[in-house]
Amino acid sequence: HRDLHSFPTRRSSDLVDVRPHPHIGLATVTWLFEGELLHRDSLGFVQPIRPGEVNWMTAGSGIAHSERTPPGSRQRPSRLHGMQSWVALPQQAEETAPAFHHYGTAALPTRDADGVHIRVIAGTMLGLTSPVRTFSPMGYAALDLAPGAALRLPDRKSVV
Repeated sequence: HRDLHSFPTRRSSDLVDVRPHPHIGLATVTWLFEGELLHRDSLGFVQPIRPGEVNWMTAGSGIAHSERTPPGSRQRPSRLHGMQSWVALPQQAEETAPAFHHYGTAALPTRDADGVHIRVIAGTMLGLTSPVRTFSPMGYAALDLAPGAALRLPDRKSVV
């Protein structure tokens, strides 16, 4: 994964300004724990992303995009903490048409039990399946455990 940023305060030099750049043959998955980013791409999508939401961008045969601090967040102190994973597309999907999909918090399945909160971001995990379209089986989730809580994850074969 790529840790986007984590700032206790915001100065003009702390702004996220990832200028337009290309991708091919993969998908990017952006997930925020805190803060807000603005996605813009060559397909014409302009989409803010906030904590608990997912941006899934399929680069496939080629797409360009940028990620920036939104205009409304540029003048006030704020924090940004998140990650962006790059998921390799299977060989047969490497040249698929580029696409972008945003999923709000309510669309992602969750479960709370025994001090464990799970939100499935993509794929299937622990019996929960995300609506995020993937090109290969996976189990991608955010887990929050209360102090002293434990979670036994199934072996790789039973996760997907």
